[in-house]
Amino acid sequence: MKETELWLRIDAHLGRGYSRVWAAEHNLADLGGRTVEQAIADGVSSKEIWCAVWAALELPARER
Repeated sequence: MKETELWLRIDAHLGRGYSRVWAAEHNLADLGGRTVEQAIADGVSSKEIWCAVWAALELPARER
């Protein structure tokens, strides 16, 4: 998964404006307590980040 697809998916669920705030401020346990933005900066794969976002947002299995 490319980073652009990751952002498209997050935007689709949270809305473009709020998704950026959420990604900057919400710490995800599955990412070692990092935010989405921190995980991207640290080189975590977009797929791993999406899995953490999917779990945090409690999205349905079809969204995985």
